Amino acid sequence: MNYTYKTHGVCSQYIEFDLTDGIVSGVSYYGGCNGNLKAISKLVEGRKADEIVSILKGNLCGNKGTSCADQLALALEAAMEQQAKEA
Repeated sequence: MNYTYKTHGVCSQYIEFDLTDGIVSGVSYYGGCNGNLKAISKLVEGRKADEIVSILKGNLCGNKGTSCADQLALALEAAMEQQAKEA
């Protein structure tokens, strides 16, 4: 299933991704540090969402209290929660 997550407190405006059977694919950030965000997208491709969350959640950028990586973790948690409710 395809998801769009509006980010908060970071340079990117939103994240789009697919989550199918717990596996993440097609992560795209809009806005933000292009090279770094493309790297994150490549590194998480085909991995389990819960594994990505455990690695990226709480990763901070400066004094923002979050980061684009942390926002992806929060987006994945929200998507997994939504899928669990629909199951």
